[in-house]
Amino acid sequence: MRHGKSGRRLGRSVSHRKALFTNMAASLIEHEQITTTLPKAKELRPIVEKLVTLGKRGDLHARRQAASQIGSDALAKRLFETIAPRYASRNGGYLRIMKAGFRHGDNAAMAVIEFVDRDTSAKGAADRARAEAEGSSEAEAA
Repeated sequence: MRHGKSGRRLGRSVSHRKALFTNMAASLIEHEQITTTLPKAKELRPIVEKLVTLGKRGDLHARRQAASQIGSDALAKRLFETIAPRYASRNGGYLRIMKAGFRHGDNAAMAVIEFVDRDTSAKGAADRARAEAEGSSEAEAA
């Protein structure tokens, strides 16, 4: 019996699940919108909402907790300085999950998870900056 055991297993071990949600939370904080399967999105929402609540608290201990859970100091800084102030007057409900049809390969239910008042220019901005940096370093090497 599974009494008191919350959360979906998603066909993964505990360490794999923990790594999955760490990476997904980091991607969501970086891009403010990601596409994933519906069960993963539903499991990710409480994790990221707790991180935003830590960001709203704003003290050093909260910053260290968030950085250890996200795995990146730069993303923790973004969470505390950009995302958390945006939701200062909101009591929860920072994320939205929208169903996005079914994946072609295996017919898995897909979903888009995003911040409610997200910055639309943030989507892909880090990837563009990374590509520009790589392009300039290749030009300097040549």
